Amino acid sequence: MSEGRTTSGPVADHAVAADAISAARRLPHAPIAIVGAAAVLAFLPALGLPAFYDSLLYLILSWIVLATSWNIFSGYAGYFSFGHGAFFGTGLYTSATLMARFDWPFLWTLPAAAACACLLGVALGAVVFRVKGIRGEVFALLTLAVTFVLGTIVGNTPLDGGSGVSLASVPIPRIGPTPPATFYLLALAAATLALLLSWRIAVSRLGAGLFAIHDDEDAAEVMGVPTFRYKLAALAISCALAGLAGGIHALFLNYVTVGEVFTIAVPLTVVLMSVLGGTRHWAGPAVGAVIITLLLYSFTAADLAVAGKAAVGVILIAAILFMPDGILPRAQRVFPRGKRPPLARAAVASEAPRTPAPAATVARGDVLLRARGVAKSFRGVRALAGVDIDVRRGEILGLLGPNGSGKSTFINLVSGRLVPTAGSIVFEGRELTRCAAYRIARAGVARTYQIPRPFRHFSVLDNVALAAMFGGGGAAEPAAARRDAMTWLAFTGLQDKAHAQPDELNLHQRKFLELARVLAARPRLVMLDEVLCGLTASEMDDAVALVRRIRDQGATVIFVEHVLHAVMAVTDRVVVLDYGVLLAAGPAAEVMRRPEVITAYLGQPYLPGHPPDTELAERPGA
Repeated sequence: MSEGRTTSGPVADHAVAADAISAARRLPHAPIAIVGAAAVLAFLPALGLPAFYDSLLYLILSWIVLATSWNIFSGYAGYFSFGHGAFFGTGLYTSATLMARFDWPFLWTLPAAAACACLLGVALGAVVFRVKGIRGEVFALLTLAVTFVLGTIVGNTPLDGGSGVSLASVPIPRIGPTPPATFYLLALAAATLALLLSWRIAVSRLGAGLFAIHDDEDAAEVMGVPTFRYKLAALAISCALAGLAGGIHALFLNYVTVGEVFTIAVPLTVVLMSVLGGTRHWAGPAVGAVIITLLLYSFTAADLAVAGKAAVGVILIAAILFMPDGILPRAQRVFPRGKRPPLARAAVASEAPRTPAPAATVARGDVLLRARGVAKSFRGVRALAGVDIDVRRGEILGLLGPNGSGKSTFINLVSGRLVPTAGSIVFEGRELTRCAAYRIARAGVARTYQIPRPFRHFSVLDNVALAAMFGGGGAAEPAAARRDAMTWLAFTGLQDKAHAQPDELNLHQRKFLELARVLAARPRLVMLDEVLCGLTASEMDDAVALVRRIRDQGATVIFVEHVLHAVMAVTDRVVVLDYGVLLAAGPAAEVMRRPEVITAYLGQPYLPGHPPDTELAERPGA
């Protein structure tokens, strides 16, 4: 195994880095290609090549397994892990211990190696993923620490004892004509399994959810992605494959020591391979593994091992500067296979002319959402102070108030982004205060953001398809979700931008993209957080008309806005908050004439000889 140095950076060219859902479908025959290539390679030992070639090919395939397994979690979900050596080492020592101490046959130890590594990863993830602050660099350092802690434990227990584990007496199964051929065939089977899993995940709901977590985890969960479960599933698969590779490598090494296993070399090398090939493509790590392994071997064979490591460092720097998205995305840009995948063209042809049919008449008047005594404090700062709000089915309710009055906090509480300090929020008879955000989304609640938060590496179409896949509508498969997404893009007038990247849209279009995403989830309650902010007068008119059409589709709308003429034109009722307290509620025209509401927006009137209200002047932020 070789050592390299790497780092990571964001994808620089969004227009070229196609979203993973579309890119994966550009090779619908990928499983056939993987299995076909494996079948051809399986015949190589029959050619009677020198054992050296079997061993070299084994190393290449072993690194493919490790790099691909790392990418399934870290590349797809964006949680960079430097602990892959721990999972690889767990599998290696599990296999070595079972063979040396308990006389297990080699092949029987491989499932145990994968299972032990998987259990370690799941145990780690079950704890770490519940702490939202452990992301990015903190997560990377934590996983690196796990590698060294585990190595210390193994080296100071009977598992190793500091002297290593010898496997010289363990028989090698006769799978191939020679022992090197046997290891080569086992690694080929493991690499085939890893690539098939990587491809399948990339084109599935799990893959779509993982890529959304990579771009914006909080927005993904509010949209309905079960982030905790998806991250744990990806980590389990990643660790199991790493453990399998470690189990095979144990007998290949013949003598196992902690110092050569639990090191920084394995995680750094697999990170380099994945980044070089392209982390958002299922085959990227395999490409990187082939290049780096052959490069290191060529320098080692020439007795220039140190120069080889230096060359790897130079390649890493060049890749970050000139190919930050990896080799495969760059190759797709140079040799495009058409701007639209076949599924997308079919979606445009079949769905673009359609617009959603008006929903059946909604029984209006009964309470859809009831909030009682809802309070939220942030380290002593009171954002909401026990507000009571009813949202009636089928209405457009304006939620008003000055900046800092608690409007966005209320939306965050209803959507599950925040947990209330006190109070109750009931939606259609279901208590929401302790529900995970993704469960609330699937129950029929959707929201937009003041500043649009599209998934930047997804196309416009796949941004909306993600909502269709995970929202209350729950489209079963990505293909159905994309067809549904085209309907809502046509509804919001964005069908011509379906295959653009979010960065190519102006603010007006990005706001409407948020609305299309909300509608694709087919919610019963839509919360619009300042959708008119930053729009021109004509764009505001378009947005107001669209809000009415959203209500006509059968949704109830909470409309948070500062543009009062729009509020007066579109809302049935308004609720006014001030300093986290419910100030007034009722018809818009009536509420906006109340003196306390005018004071909240414009301040205390001041006349010469009449000083302002002392109590008002002393309020924080006044």
